[in-house]
Amino acid sequence: MAVAHGARGTASVTLIRGADLVAAPWKNGGGVTREVAAFPSRSSGQREAPGDFVWRVSVADVAQAGPFSRFDGVDRTLVLLSGAGMLLDELDGAEVVKSHALKQPLDVAHFGGEARIEARLVDGATRDFNLMVRRDLALGVLDVWRCEAKPAATRMIEGDVVLLYCASGSVALRLAGGVDSKVAGEAMPLQLETGDTLRIDTPNALTCALEGTGAVLAISIRYTRR
Repeated sequence: MAVAHGARGTASVTLIRGADLVAAPWKNGGGVTREVAAFPSRSSGQREAPGDFVWRVSVADVAQAGPFSRFDGVDRTLVLLSGAGMLLDELDGAEVVKSHALKQPLDVAHFGGEARIEARLVDGATRDFNLMVRRDLALGVLDVWRCEAKPAATRMIEGDVVLLYCASGSVALRLAGGVDSKVAGEAMPLQLETGDTLRIDTPNALTCALEGTGAVLAISIRYTRR
C-alpha cells in the first residue's frame, strides 16, 4: 500500500464534530462503531477489512462481551471513555496469557491486532476510543492530556498527522506556528466539546494551548515508509 505525503509547510486543519459521526453496527451484533478518521479515507458505509488502512481512529459502543476482530500487522491502542469498564483477555488456545484492565475513564491498553482478544464487561455497556496503525507503514503514539481551567497549558505537537480528540468536558484550543487562521469557518481559538476532533495534517512543530476542564487524547502519526 502506497503512503501519500503532503508538502511540508503551513498545516491544514479539519474540525470533525462528534455529532456528525455515523454509527455502523458490528457484524457480531455486540456494539456499534463510529469512524472518526482514517487513511486512506473510505466511502461512508464501506465495510472494514484487515489491511485496508494505514491508520484508523474510531469510537465504539460495546454492548456485550465477546471477541474482538483481528487485524494482522496492526498495533492497537484502546482508551476507555465511559462505563464501568472492561477486561481484555489475550488468549492462547483456552489459556489467558495476558489481561488488560480498563476500569476508569482514560485507562489505556496497547496490544497487537493479531492477538486473540476476548472482552468482558465489568458492569454494562462501555464506550471506548480505538487507534489502529499498520506497523509496517506508520507509527502512532497516543497521549492523554488532562486540562485545567487556568492557566492555559501549552504543548508541542508534530508528526505527519495529529488528531486531538476531546474525550470529556469542554476545551478551548489555540494553535500557533504556521497554521491556517480559520477552520471550517470558525476563527481561532476553537472550542471542542466531548466527542469532537481536530485533525491537523503536516503539523511541523506547532504549539497548542489548551484551556478548559476536560481531557484530550492527542494522537501523533508518522509515516515510516516513504
